[in-house]
Amino acid sequence: MSVGHSMPHSGVYARVRGETRFGWDQQGYGDLHLACVRAELAPAHIKSIDPAPALALPGVVRVFTAADVPGEHNLGIIAVSRDQEFLARDTVRQRGQAVALVAAETRAQALAGARAVRVELDKLPGVFTPAEALASGAPLVHPDHADGNLLRENKIKRGEVDAALAASAVTVEAVYSTSPLEHAALEPEGGRAWWQGGKLVVQACTQNPHYDQADLARFLNVPQEKIRVIQAETGGGFGGKLDLSVQPFLALAAWHLVRSVCMRFTREESFLATAKRHPLRMHYISGADEQGRLTALKARILGDTGAFASYGLAVCMRAAVHATGPYHVPNLDVACRMAYTNNGFYGAMRGFGCPQVALAHEGQMDALAAKLGLDPLEMRKINALQAGMRTCTGQKLTAGVGLMQCLERIEPIYRAWREEAPAQDGLSGVGLGAMFYGIGNTGVSNPSTAQMEWGPDNTVTLFTGAADIGQGSDTVLKQIAAGRLGIEAEQIKLCRGDTARTTNAGATSASRQTYISGNAALAAADNLVMNLVEGAREMLGERHLEIELREGMLRASDGRAVEPGEVARHMADQGGAARGEGAFDPNFSPLDPETGQGRPYAAYAYAAQCAKVAVDPASGMTRVKEVAAAHDVGRAINPRAVLGQICGGVVMGVGMALMEEHRPGREGNLQQYHIPTAADAPAITPLIVEDPEPTGPFGAKGVGEPALIPTAPAVAAAVSQAVGKPLRHLPLSLERVMEALSSRGESHED
Repeated sequence: MSVGHSMPHSGVYARVRGETRFGWDQQGYGDLHLACVRAELAPAHIKSIDPAPALALPGVVRVFTAADVPGEHNLGIIAVSRDQEFLARDTVRQRGQAVALVAAETRAQALAGARAVRVELDKLPGVFTPAEALASGAPLVHPDHADGNLLRENKIKRGEVDAALAASAVTVEAVYSTSPLEHAALEPEGGRAWWQGGKLVVQACTQNPHYDQADLARFLNVPQEKIRVIQAETGGGFGGKLDLSVQPFLALAAWHLVRSVCMRFTREESFLATAKRHPLRMHYISGADEQGRLTALKARILGDTGAFASYGLAVCMRAAVHATGPYHVPNLDVACRMAYTNNGFYGAMRGFGCPQVALAHEGQMDALAAKLGLDPLEMRKINALQAGMRTCTGQKLTAGVGLMQCLERIEPIYRAWREEAPAQDGLSGVGLGAMFYGIGNTGVSNPSTAQMEWGPDNTVTLFTGAADIGQGSDTVLKQIAAGRLGIEAEQIKLCRGDTARTTNAGATSASRQTYISGNAALAAADNLVMNLVEGAREMLGERHLEIELREGMLRASDGRAVEPGEVARHMADQGGAARGEGAFDPNFSPLDPETGQGRPYAAYAYAAQCAKVAVDPASGMTRVKEVAAAHDVGRAINPRAVLGQICGGVVMGVGMALMEEHRPGREGNLQQYHIPTAADAPAITPLIVEDPEPTGPFGAKGVGEPALIPTAPAVAAAVSQAVGKPLRHLPLSLERVMEALSSRGESHED
């Protein structure tokens, strides 16, 4: 059976052979090339843009400005917060914002033209920290925004927090912070646009082709059916390719010039002009009773969304909902605020705020355990969410709650590491991290659709709008559909991510595709089987004959059997088709705006990780030696792919913990911005826990983002143990570790 069977990702051999054409590789013969003119100053008023010097250069065809946009200027993936201008009109809100677009015959000519365009700017007063932005009288990033520089505030409230904290046996108050991070996908942004059959076709790297289609139609002021978006093979995303990048520029130039065009960002341009992970500052006060049971949490979280909203609304809400971590806390007062600044904009990045708050909720668990004299693992087991309990939003968990199993799976490894003799030539430490993660978008509808067709030639095709960005959804969706049809996944062809041939499956984000699009594919397979059965009854002349699809054949209760392809031919002869439609939208309820109570997700993933580190006291150099990672995935549709996701998430978490920090103007490429290499990867023990999710396809739920979330907290806890002082600010750079080593014995409070 396909489900539960490890198989290579679709297209993996073409990638290994270098045959796959990514967004960067879309250039066609005769294409014009595009390059952006980007502002070097922000915030600033645009006094003038003079294209004449560029137009005088060889090969330059045209220079576009905001005046050439025929439709809406403000775009964005979340409808209530569309505020990103892809060609600035009057005001530049962040450094690197595009103010003009050059089209030329060659890429070198386009880049030369972009350098030649004269742009005159007047500097304006700006705000560059959330605290500064929210101060009274601060300059407004978006003067027409109803709440000034406050993008959103989300609250979670339950019980009597102040009284519960006062009655607690122990309390811990601390401040935690995380830094902006670059996605650093292997493939920078790129794509191509051309005209075909009266439609404008845009093929580019993306995580959401149908969202792109809707925004481009608004941008050009045309019906959506005039725009076709095809997802190019995408070399990684991690959330960074949810926002539009090259697509509006491609569409604008191709629309006006009626020629094919192509564009690609340099790595430096990708660093400058695309979204980063939101930095958060988290002030926590936590309480527990004498037995170690959590009593209360008061948390104040402040985030920077930069110059544009992007996914700031979603990150703000998810950070608030996950502020407690995977633990039962009876009394809560959590507020998360997200502020506009004139920094480069911050958007979705693997985890949507959960990796940031995990540093805080796990740090608090360790600090409370230390005050109570409890083992950190026991502290987590005492408070772990289990079936029958309620989350911080009041949602009752009924099944598929595998946190305790995750803790139990890593316990032998954790105990063994703790009992090892201390390192002779340095400092060592062992730390824990745990998490829960709501699958899909928070408290809103986020449906997916799919179709399946059994052709007269006996081919089976799955149609899905779900973008595969390397995580393997192509393969998993085929496995789910094959599991229902009783055939091998290799027998299924895939049509994916083409708005002319597939329907909307929602964005590849929030670890939603296995659970949500998997359910849509399963429903499409069910509907296909039903239609095949009806077709077989008609073909056999028995309207009430019992028929089932088994072992690749439609088998009737009277002993007759026919091939599905034969039935499909019969249906085609009758003017029909053997086709199934499927859709799925998780069961949710919106969160109350004042209390945050509701049912934000239909399913949750759970995980626990432990990390072992070694710290050189002379230099502060920290190495993560080993990580054990147990993840409740409900059901592993493709076990080897799940293991790969876990290992990849751990390595990414090591980068977040120890080395990654995006500082504009200082880290502009991968030589300056350090991400983990193979030499930095620890020995990883990935452990799959399967506590089936009743509403998931074959019990499955997501693992893409959960794989990352517990790693940095576990590493931070291990380093804190090694140096003898809590470290609460990421990354744990050499300077921060050395400072901790030199100040051991001082107060641990922030």
